[in-house]
This record gives sequence, C-alpha cells and structure tokens, in this order.
Amino acid sequence: MPKSSTSLSKKTGNKLHRKDLYVRQKRENEKEKREARFRRKKEESRDPELRRERLEKNKPLTIDRKRVWDDVDDDSLYSSVNMEQLLKRRRMEQEEAEERQAAIANGEAVDEEGDASGDDRDSMLGSDDDDEEGDESDSKAAVQARARRVMRDDSVAPSTTSTNLDLTPEALIAKFPSLFADDTPPEPKVLITTSLNSTLHDEAHKLCTLFPNSEYKPRSSHKYGYKYSVREISKFAANRGYTTVMVLREDQKRPIGLDVVHLPVGPTFHFSISNWLDVKKIPGHGNPTNHYPELLLNNYTTPLGVLTSRLFLNLFPKNPEFQGRQVVTFHNQRDYIFVRRHRYVFRDKKATEKSVVGADGKELKGVENIRTGLQELGPRFTLKLRRIDKGIGRAGSEGDDAIQWEWKAKMEKQRTRFNL
Repeated sequence: MPKSSTSLSKKTGNKLHRKDLYVRQKRENEKEKREARFRRKKEESRDPELRRERLEKNKPLTIDRKRVWDDVDDDSLYSSVNMEQLLKRRRMEQEEAEERQAAIANGEAVDEEGDASGDDRDSMLGSDDDDEEGDESDSKAAVQARARRVMRDDSVAPSTTSTNLDLTPEALIAKFPSLFADDTPPEPKVLITTSLNSTLHDEAHKLCTLFPNSEYKPRSSHKYGYKYSVREISKFAANRGYTTVMVLREDQKRPIGLDVVHLPVGPTFHFSISNWLDVKKIPGHGNPTNHYPELLLNNYTTPLGVLTSRLFLNLFPKNPEFQGRQVVTFHNQRDYIFVRRHRYVFRDKKATEKSVVGADGKELKGVENIRTGLQELGPRFTLKLRRIDKGIGRAGSEGDDAIQWEWKAKMEKQRTRFNL
C-alpha cells in the first residue's frame, strides 16, 4: 500500500482502483488513530500523571495566554501590571528588609545578599541556657518563616478568573476614598435615568430588575420642559439618599452607553454598550425575582481592573439572598465586560454524566448524585470602559487630573496587552 505522503495518482492509472486504494488507506489511518487512542486511555487510567502532562502540553495558545505585562513597579491606572504578582514581590522585599534590620540589631553579620550568618559569633561564650533559648527562638523563627512562605506560595489549584479585592494598592485608596472606604458602605440605592428625549424606557426598566434597590426616573421630553443636567440630577439624588446615578445613552433607539456616577462627589465611569439582547429574545429564559443576587467579578487583575470591579461591587448589597439562587456575573475578557444573570438549579445526575472531581483529580464526596443547571434571566449585554472622570462628569471635574483614565485608539495596537 502506498504511503500517505505519496500521491496515489502516480502509483495507479485506473480511476476506480485509485479511489479504492484511497478509501482503504483512509480506513487504515482511522483504525490506527482509534487503536492509539484506546491504548493511551489505558495507559492514562493506570497513571493519571500522563494525562495531566498531555493536557498541559496540548493546551491551545490563545491571545489570553499570550498576554504581556508591563515590567515596571508602578500601580497607576495606565500600567498593565499583575497586582497579585506586584504586591507579592513588594511583600517579599519588605520581609527581607525587616529580616536584615533584625539581624543588624542583633549584631549578626549580613552578607551581600542580605542573609544573616551567625559564623562570626564565638560559640565558647554561650551557656546551656542560652543554647536552649536559642533553640526555642530558632524553632519559632522557622515556624514564622514557614507561615510566610505558605502565604507567599501560589495555590495548588489557583483560580484563573476570580478577583481578589484585597490587592488594592494604596495609591487607588488615596485617590478614590469614597469607593475604598474602610467603614461599612451604605445600602446601595441606584437612580436610573436616560439621555434627553430618550425612548429606552423598557431597557431602563430591565436595568432596574438587574440592580437591586434601583428606581427609574424618565427625563422630561416636553418641548418646554426644563432639561436637567447630570450634575443637577446627581445633586438631587445625593440629597435623597441615593448612592449611584446611572444614565443610559441611546442612538437610533438602541442603548449605546452607560454612565455610572458614584455619589456624592464621583468618580464617573463611562461605558459603551454593545450586543444588547433583550430578555424575550434569549432562548429558554427565566423570570427574575426580587431576591438580592450573588455577584461574580472575574479576571480583574490590573489597578484599573481592581478599580472597575470595586465600582460594580458597590452596586450590589453585601448580603445576597441565597434562596433566590440568582447570580450576576461581570466577566472581563480582553477588556470587554460581559454582563450575564443566571439562576442555578440543582437536579439529579444523569446516568451518562461523570462525577464531579476536585483540583486533585479525585471525586468530591457529598455531591455524587447532584448536578447544577443554569437558566439565563437576562438582559445580556457587553460593556467597555471608555473614560473615568474625577468628579461628576467631565464638566464637574476640575484640575489637571480631571480625567483619571481615558481609552485611546492606539491602546489596542498591541493585541496582547490589556488594560483591565
């Protein structure tokens, strides 16, 4: 039989015989692949480490995996640095400096790398009591070092999407004290309105169902009515206990933008909206209830991402009502924020489904016969951050740093660099 690399037309002159050879050759190749697949399955069942190595080797190389970071020690909004790695490096440097200072205070010698060495001490000067105390101090120091090392080391199964809001840098806390207040924030109360002469009344009501404790106030479209500005609306809302004002912008009777004003003094976040899908157009959608939903913030790693996730966190109450089984997700991927709302439903496991396994590859106990299904509640849309103003809108911001961050066209010239 000719090899797959050779052309069958050069080996046979008859068309029907050449077709028969091609079919036979294809069948043999599929048979070899199937036998190799079953052979690999048996080997991996005996040694699970082989399967893990194969999956790690054959992992697809996507743009997200090619993401590049700025190699700077900067936590400003325009820097694309991994906050987890940056703060981890700073903590390690601080601990090394503290150990070096403690060694100098104790009279120990410190080498060029900053490690304390006790070779210069005279062992003849110590007594038995000193040796016992020294052993106890050494054991305590070893325990503390081990605890710090465990705190620094990465998890065995690190999460790739969840956002750790404890990684907020001090520069962001000083620049936006209203968003990063230490005391307990008030219960969120959102006022939703639209642009002037808008027709997006139904979309605004859908946003009211998405954000708890929200209320929709249409702006006047009368010819002789008073046209309230966003600053006047924000002042009105702040005096009545509202914590956030949202302005839904439209173009050609479609939602194109969302401005979120954090009261009472800002900042203001400007988002663009794309791919708006109404609830009725989602296949198999469900009807939402008035329960406070759970909140998922995924993949916000840079300083700008942490700031944006903090804004979304302040829009939802801190005490979700789990009996409603509703989840609102703000998933960031390549600087696009996908907003989804689901209800999860517990059901029995089907006979064809596999068991749930943990990070170690073993089956989880207690959930052998339970599965979870999702039902989307809507609405479904995508946000993209365009600008952050210091105060209430661009007109309400003053000073050189009135615009804290703004999207520019050449920011996406390098496809592997992201801002959030």
